[in-house]
Amino acid sequence: MAAIYLIEQGTNIYKDYQRFIIHVSEKPKLEILIREVQQILVFGNIQLSTPVLQVCLQEQIPVLFLSQNGRYHGHLWSEESTNLDNQVIQIERRNNDYFQFSVSKAVVLGKLMNSKQLLMRFNRKRKLEDVEKAIYGINQDIDALEYVDELNALRGYEGIAAARYFPAFGKLITNSAFSFSQRFRQPPIDEVNSLLSFGYTLLFNNVLSFIIAEGLSPYIGNFHYGERQKPYLAFDLMEEFRSPIVDSLVLKVINNGEFKPKDFDVVASTGGVYLSQSARKVFLKQFENRMNEEVSHPDLISQVTYRHAIQLQVRRYKRCLLGGVPYESFLRAG
Repeated sequence: MAAIYLIEQGTNIYKDYQRFIIHVSEKPKLEILIREVQQILVFGNIQLSTPVLQVCLQEQIPVLFLSQNGRYHGHLWSEESTNLDNQVIQIERRNNDYFQFSVSKAVVLGKLMNSKQLLMRFNRKRKLEDVEKAIYGINQDIDALEYVDELNALRGYEGIAAARYFPAFGKLITNSAFSFSQRFRQPPIDEVNSLLSFGYTLLFNNVLSFIIAEGLSPYIGNFHYGERQKPYLAFDLMEEFRSPIVDSLVLKVINNGEFKPKDFDVVASTGGVYLSQSARKVFLKQFENRMNEEVSHPDLISQVTYRHAIQLQVRRYKRCLLGGVPYESFLRAG
């Protein structure tokens, strides 16, 4: 097991010798060996004992805190796992325009290539004209990246490609109970946006955990930025995995009829649409299955899981940061 997802409200988790014990009301207790846990995700009102928090700090197991609906609040990890020398170099590189641009360009290229690959893969049999047009347009955007030499222009092309991609993505939904034409984030206003947002949150948490494990600061990114302090490096390095991990999974579970409109709740105060608690459990299981699927990665001869591929990409970034090796994004084959 790589992750523990605690979503049922009122859950208690405590430590007994070398095990985590998870207890929910009258249900049987679940025991998990601490050495098998890579991260813990806490959704909403969950109680973690002090010994649990202590062992997570000692064993460098990140604990990520989210709202009940999956919105990221913050995380816990030991400062001892942070490498200050790495952070100094991160700050230096953050002020290096060439480094910032070259990494950002690789990130955007990976995102666009994988987005195009998803559209091509799901449109092979259907051959929808609108999807073909989007593929053609994203190809043009990819070609244009070769001539871009400024970060804001790079962000512009990423935005243009996203505007082509998401409407085409919606055309690939074959389940008549669902429709999608535009990406809405905060809050997600329909079922498909809800699944995408929840999937991206889970992906973000996995990327963040590996960044922390490698002794890097998640707050010093290159492509993403803003006035508020956020884990921008995690936002950067998750981009190339959005399509192959989350988007393709969302298409699969919708088109296979694994969710129905009744599996979603609407928050009246915001209009946000979110998975019900029981449906979240189903999606989490599907997400873990996807993370354990094996894919090719050029850094290893044998195939690796998607979770391992994320770790390898974080290490690629670290080599780029510390050793000057150009960063290359993850590209899904076929």
